[in-house]
Amino acid sequence: MSQDYTARRLPLHRGPAAWDSILGPRAPFAAIDGRVGADFAIVGGGFAGLAAARRLHQLAPDARIVLLDAGQIAQGAAGRNSGFMIDLPHELTSEDYAGTSAQSDLDLIRLNRHVIAFSADAVEEYGVPAGYFRRDGKVNGAASEHAHQQNLSYGQHLTSLGEANEMLDARAMHELTGSRHYRSGLFTPGTVMIQPAGYIRGMARGLSAYVALFENSPVTGLIRREHGWTLTSPNGHVDAGAVILANNGHLESFGFARDRLMHIFLFATMTGELSPDAITRLGGAECWGITPSDPMGTTMRKIGAGQGGNRIITRTMAKFRPDMVATRADLAKAARIMRGKFDQRFPQLSGMRMEYAWAGHLCLSRNDVSIAYKLDHDLFAACVDNGLGTTRSQLAGIAAAETALGQESDVTRFFAAQGTPQRLPPAPLAKIGANLFIRWKEWRAHNE
Repeated sequence: MSQDYTARRLPLHRGPAAWDSILGPRAPFAAIDGRVGADFAIVGGGFAGLAAARRLHQLAPDARIVLLDAGQIAQGAAGRNSGFMIDLPHELTSEDYAGTSAQSDLDLIRLNRHVIAFSADAVEEYGVPAGYFRRDGKVNGAASEHAHQQNLSYGQHLTSLGEANEMLDARAMHELTGSRHYRSGLFTPGTVMIQPAGYIRGMARGLSAYVALFENSPVTGLIRREHGWTLTSPNGHVDAGAVILANNGHLESFGFARDRLMHIFLFATMTGELSPDAITRLGGAECWGITPSDPMGTTMRKIGAGQGGNRIITRTMAKFRPDMVATRADLAKAARIMRGKFDQRFPQLSGMRMEYAWAGHLCLSRNDVSIAYKLDHDLFAACVDNGLGTTRSQLAGIAAAETALGQESDVTRFFAAQGTPQRLPPAPLAKIGANLFIRWKEWRAHNE
């Protein structure tokens, strides 16, 4: 039965949104003020929300579309992403990223490439700078023999699927990254490396030609009307025929999937602009991206002038926070750990100042399913990215838009077949158990 929904909490981000900060200021979108009418209202201006808006416009070009973001575009979770738009299976609960079966992996590869093509078309259509969408591929880096064996296992799996991959030895890894830390690396060519804030900014700017975008406009309630919904915000309202919630884990804030979602925070640091001397001491290529061969390891990324400056990003440490808030202590501890990870990999730059440190919110389910389907009458979701924000969130946005318009496709069928997230253990046990499990996995992968 339809009912009203009230947000119990709003997003709280810890640390600056570095990817956005290094791009400098931009012209802001207005906050909602007064009453606005729409055919479709979208809650959330990240990967899912922007993809939903674009797909709605493609299928219903005359529809009135309103998108509201609680904060500033590109400063929320999407702008805190590490920017790996991965085409291959990337199952975070797996030992080596492989999925449950060859067929499921092939299906997922096809869908991931569908969304990469969708993104590439948007980049061209909206004039997003080329540096924000680079087809560089990525490398799974391995520091230990165990991790090297994981690379070999995953490489064999990809070969069996007919997917290109190349094993890099320690010398090749040093030539690429400037680091002697890695025992090997598994290169796969299909990953697109994005500047996440630049990509989100470009999408929003392009969509603003036919979508009414509002920043700093948190949705605090959904009120069911005879025909459609009214969305309430502190300084305005939207009367919409249909609503898409594209707010990832904050879907639970409205009462949906309660006690079924795992709210995980990952942490990252970014150096200041590397001096010419530091670039010389570092060596390696201008741009590269390293994901750990063990999913609980450390992600490293080097960017260049085309992404906002010559900088190195380190991302590691996970915390399960059911209240959806990373603490200051969490961030401080993570920054210390990442300082050590950076110095271990780049002793030639040891002690370099980290200009930024931040937390990013991921939402996972125990059974790795997303929520991209109808929740209530004329109310749809594009949520629960399972740590795959750039691809899974956009796929969910596409699915929600198509479902809202009564369309059926491979994308909608993929999400419809997933079922619902499994219930978590009681809250205290879930928090303690999840964090202990994370600590054990991170300890086992400590060199990675």
